[in-house]
Amino acid sequence: MSAPAAGPRCDDQIAALRRALAAERAPSSDFDLNPKVELPPGRKLRPAGVLAAFLPSDDGLRLILTKRSSRLKHHPGQIAFPGGKQEETDADPTAAALREAQEEVGLDPASVEILGTLPTHETVTSFLMTPVVGLVTGRFDPIAEPGEVEEVFTVPFDHVTDPARFSVQWRRWRGQRRHYYTAPYGPYYIWGATARILRGLADRMAP
Repeated sequence: MSAPAAGPRCDDQIAALRRALAAERAPSSDFDLNPKVELPPGRKLRPAGVLAAFLPSDDGLRLILTKRSSRLKHHPGQIAFPGGKQEETDADPTAAALREAQEEVGLDPASVEILGTLPTHETVTSFLMTPVVGLVTGRFDPIAEPGEVEEVFTVPFDHVTDPARFSVQWRRWRGQRRHYYTAPYGPYYIWGATARILRGLADRMAP
């Protein structure tokens, strides 16, 4: 699919994104809603980058997300941003996010304008993720990497930037209740780290 010229609605949303990215916010983690969890003080976190890429459309921006393959060992079938751990060949988390997005969904890095980054997010799997926010400015024909990605889909800007779309749920994890954010969209259950990062963006967008 091609990226159409941004109309007035897209222009307003892009401007709102730029304002939100300029706001100061603290880092987040998978443990934000679980204050009783004690994290080891000397823990080592592996750097990673994920790409929150917004695609212009006739009715406004849409966020590109993936459904992970059900055959994966870690987080099978979950909804996620394109992205992954930073390799030695990556200059920084932004480079890692762009490389992974090209590998996972076929998004050419040359077609992405980087708008900025959100605060880092610590995951239960010991990654320190940097969410990179970008705008797709060129042609994008999704190609799901068969070993990792089951589906590539998009979600409206208004859904992921409205705090009212998010709720807190819980499930048993290691014998305790683990609370987490969710923002379901149609058949897609957006939760965990992806929802937490998007909730942080939504909080920045709130007036």
